Amino acid sequence: MAKQSETKLHALDYWQVVRNRYIIILLTFLLVFLTAMVIAYLRPSEYLGRVQIQVQREARDIEVFRDTGSVGNLGSEQLPYMTFMQTQFEIIQSRETLKQVIENGLNAAGQPLELKKNWGVPTNEDAYRILKKKVETQDVRGTDLIDIEVYDTDPQLAADIANAVAEAYKTRRQDEEQSRAMKALALLDEQIRSQEGRLEKARNNMIQLMEELNIVDLSLGEPVWLRGSQPNTGTASLVLAAKQREFAAEEAIQNLRSTIKSLTELEGVELIKSAVDLGVKNETLNSGWSEYQTLQLSRAALIDSGVGTKHPKIVNIDSQLKLRMDQMLEAVDTHKKALTTQLAMAEQTYENSKESKERTEKMSLQERKQNVRYIEAKKEYELSKEMLNGMQSQLAKETIDSAGQRTPLVIHEQAEPQDVDKPARPNIKLHLVLGAAVGLIFGLGMAFFLEYLDTSVKSLDEVEYYLDLPVLAVIPQSINVLHKESGLSPDAEAYRILRTNIEFNRKNADANAITLVSGGAGEGKSTTLVNLAYVCAQGGYNTLMIDGDLRRPRLHTFFNINNSVGLTNYLTTDLQLEDVILQTAYENLYFMPSGILPADAAGILNSRRMSELIADVKSRFDLVFIDSPPILGVSDASVLSSEVDLTIIVIQHRKLPRGMLMRVKQAIQNVGGTALGVVLNNVDVRSDNQYQYYTSYYTYYAPTNLDPNMETGSISSSKPKSKDSSVDQDKLSAEDKF
Repeated sequence: MAKQSETKLHALDYWQVVRNRYIIILLTFLLVFLTAMVIAYLRPSEYLGRVQIQVQREARDIEVFRDTGSVGNLGSEQLPYMTFMQTQFEIIQSRETLKQVIENGLNAAGQPLELKKNWGVPTNEDAYRILKKKVETQDVRGTDLIDIEVYDTDPQLAADIANAVAEAYKTRRQDEEQSRAMKALALLDEQIRSQEGRLEKARNNMIQLMEELNIVDLSLGEPVWLRGSQPNTGTASLVLAAKQREFAAEEAIQNLRSTIKSLTELEGVELIKSAVDLGVKNETLNSGWSEYQTLQLSRAALIDSGVGTKHPKIVNIDSQLKLRMDQMLEAVDTHKKALTTQLAMAEQTYENSKESKERTEKMSLQERKQNVRYIEAKKEYELSKEMLNGMQSQLAKETIDSAGQRTPLVIHEQAEPQDVDKPARPNIKLHLVLGAAVGLIFGLGMAFFLEYLDTSVKSLDEVEYYLDLPVLAVIPQSINVLHKESGLSPDAEAYRILRTNIEFNRKNADANAITLVSGGAGEGKSTTLVNLAYVCAQGGYNTLMIDGDLRRPRLHTFFNINNSVGLTNYLTTDLQLEDVILQTAYENLYFMPSGILPADAAGILNSRRMSELIADVKSRFDLVFIDSPPILGVSDASVLSSEVDLTIIVIQHRKLPRGMLMRVKQAIQNVGGTALGVVLNNVDVRSDNQYQYYTSYYTYYAPTNLDPNMETGSISSSKPKSKDSSVDQDKLSAEDKF
């Protein structure tokens, strides 16, 4: 839980830190607030001179061929808004601009500003450094407006300086743009003259090639959209005609071969029918085929009428059919021979057209090779001419633009001197508000930073997590010694809880010798022991307190007892136990002082007689509490921890770091001691809500029906005393030093 509380804080945890560190927060807040107030009232009054100007984007450098839609144009008009405005801020506050103000700046009356004289500085450099600090620039968001602000103790001088800065910036912008335009025009004019020379050279080269190669370019001088890619010399039409003749001859050959093949594969009537269908132009064939079909019809009619095949008419018709067939076959054969002759002629025509085409193509290729040089020269001439036209057009445009040059900036609002009774700064209210805000933030930051650096124990969870020991009791802050208070004190409830937890956490009843240790001095260990012993005695326990702190004994001061005879006397002499144990004025409560302080306290405590003493008092008393010095400072506490049954660690809230507390437990374990638990002492219940819940019941459940004048020491216990605890009361009373 402690680890979780370190890494995960809730709103109440933050509020608790504020409550714990409210003094630091308050002191820091007051310190920062008072500092801001002193600075605000001691700072001299300054007045504002403000000029508002509208800046135009810088003119582009002249570009002869510019694509207005190109996204790659990186001119100043394409710069981002913030980049352009920041550039203007730097120009306004640059050395060159401010030097113009110092040297040539004029006031409202047209007189020199004389800033060196007004500020009492000898050089322009000193005046520049002062002016640099006074001039501020800022933009009006979303516009091309810039506010030039100047602060000075003289309202009129502040206004004059602001106006002078605006004028200097305006003059500088105008001079720069005019100079840029003149340089660009001069450069463009020089490029035009150079381009004219290149154009003349390209023209001469083209004309020379036309004469050398005897080229007639019919498209020269025509608009670009009417021109062809080659000079029109007629060679292309000759090549096209030759190819057409070759294709026609090849087509005729294919047709003749197809016709001859068709006539060769058939015979008889089929041959005649095919020839007629092919449209062979032969009178004998055409008329004979018609007569042949008529005779066949007549023969069929006779046969149908019952005339026999031997009839003279049938015989006559058959002889005529045979005669017609022979005539037609002879005509087809004659036509086939004519087709063969035509095929031979067509093949010869094809070969001739092919040779003609090849000659024409060779001639055209040779002509094209010769024209390549001319075409390149012509393109170079046309490109040079186009570039020259573009340059001349751009020069004319830029000349007109430069004659009517746009104003680089416009001053919309001149600076006017402010009212003497209303200085621009310091703004007292703003200073105080900011001082309060910064003081509060800084105070909170300081509080949380100190809380982060504070590694002391802050909660019950941290104690149990880091020491792995139970918290036996939480003792609130400012608890007094219980036996010195009158009546019933609600503070005793914390020690009753401690008494109960001791009873239930020790493993057996014989483990009744307990020492209380702490990591350092001043953690309330002795007070805790006295109050715990008193509450145990009230509960009926025979209780003995032994002051084992032989360095700085304090237990005797709680009871106003003489410290001259006690533990050290018993350990170094032959005194009896009854000689050094004193009965207090409270029932069941006994006390052994420390005695005379020895030179070697650890050596005396680490002795057999000390072990025998502890064994003896364990058998005589129900509870034995031994006070000890801080365990991290001296070795006495470690010796006592090894001698007794149990050790209780007293930790003062928010005092020692966690690492030291872990070393306290380690020191007890190193000597074989047993740590029973932890008493969290001197707790400021306001520092954590859980402490308020833990301690708020002390008063709520305190008994209210008892007689406040009743002697608290007379409360009896139901717990029987040990049979060995019957200390001779008469002898103890005789030795009582009260």
